[in-house]
Amino acid sequence: MAEFVHITTARAAGRIRRSGIAARSHGRDGGRGVYCMPVLPSYTLTCQWVRELRRWQQGVLVAVQLRLPDAEPVTVGRYGTTPRQVTAAQAVAVIRGLDDPRGYEVFVPRAVTPGEVRRVRDVPQGVGWRYLPQAHGRRPCGCCAQRGGYKGAGLRRWFPYDGPPRPKHELMANLRDAATADEIIDVLSELGRARRGGAWELAHLVEHPDPHVRDTLAGVLRVYRGREARQLRQRLRVDSVDDGPPDA
Repeated sequence: MAEFVHITTARAAGRIRRSGIAARSHGRDGGRGVYCMPVLPSYTLTCQWVRELRRWQQGVLVAVQLRLPDAEPVTVGRYGTTPRQVTAAQAVAVIRGLDDPRGYEVFVPRAVTPGEVRRVRDVPQGVGWRYLPQAHGRRPCGCCAQRGGYKGAGLRRWFPYDGPPRPKHELMANLRDAATADEIIDVLSELGRARRGGAWELAHLVEHPDPHVRDTLAGVLRVYRGREARQLRQRLRVDSVDDGPPDA
């Protein structure tokens, strides 16, 4: 059996123990699955994606340790490049054999079952790299400056780029047209990248039947201002206590 680590938000830990890890991430071929890293001798390299993912994820991150069959089909490669199709055991061997595995990732093209989840552990929030594996000492790029991040506004002024976030009215139109839970989650993720008002526009999603939509909504509402956002977050907390079975 091959062992991997998947980084996710702490608020999803209980659901993962009960239901496993949903196939929500996009692979290079357009399919859905789960990104992870092999368990390596170096803890820092195993959890190298934590610091970068914190730029885009709301709240505290945790490490989910999982075990997959050696023959499980996966892909492996450095982000931004075309990955290789290999087995889980081969992916571990490939990354362990690298002189510098920073920036590499393994993609499992399916959901991870609860039986494959071994444990969920806390992880230091500052471990790993940010922006790029070799970013230290390099000239910063405006496209990497997340809104709300440390000195992000200054970086965008000094090093502007031509890819501004989509306006809210366009995202809300996409949300109204979204037909699946995955499409809703994609739009919510974009809405959560900037401070906003008008949380009432998302109120209809509080009772959405898909728990992953509700979980994403809870994170997005953290960047919304006003009483409506606080009330919706409270409703989501109450619903999660009333409807969810106890954690394993």
